[in-house]
Amino acid sequence: MALLQQPPKVVTVALTGASGAPYALRLLQRLVAADCSVNVLISSAAQVVLATETDWQLPAGKQEQEAYFCQRLGARSQQINIYGKQQWMAPVASGSGAGEAMVVCPCSMGSLSAIANGASDNLIERAADVHLKERRPLILVPREAPYSEIHLQNMLSLTRMGAMIMPASPGFYHQPQSIDDLVDFIVARILDQLSLPQVLVPSWGQASDDAGS
Repeated sequence: MALLQQPPKVVTVALTGASGAPYALRLLQRLVAADCSVNVLISSAAQVVLATETDWQLPAGKQEQEAYFCQRLGARSQQINIYGKQQWMAPVASGSGAGEAMVVCPCSMGSLSAIANGASDNLIERAADVHLKERRPLILVPREAPYSEIHLQNMLSLTRMGAMIMPASPGFYHQPQSIDDLVDFIVARILDQLSLPQVLVPSWGQASDDAGS
């Protein structure tokens, strides 16, 4: 996956049914802070995970959900656009309307498999397929353990297609003090791949330089 030459103005973020909702919410928060317009796609399973792992309780309607996201994330009006899984007229369903980059975070193994095999049975899969065919950045953040051979084969296939596999496996060299610090480690790596500036986690060498050799 080639890095963007300049920070994106429009990013699509898809939430699927894997554990890891805090990664998605922190990513959305930082994208909003970076003044990106964000297309949000949420699977039915992701809504269950979101309610289980966080204090977020999404309302039913599209407009109500958009208002809820904007309020919780401090976004301006219309900065966040939410599309349903069968909303085929959404801009993200076409190369002529899709954003500059897409992140599937967290990415379930079912979604990973569907994207790897071009299923396009719902809007998340179709949007990912669009980014692959248009050679636009596609970052997948799987959260699973252990991986089966099928999982690994699908990741290899997607890597060969140009996608970026970014496992939700935080490092510890920045001496994390909280769960938020671990979440920030992964979100920082995603932002780096999107060519968006971040101060969540120091680059390798910065922390050790500050502390001395």
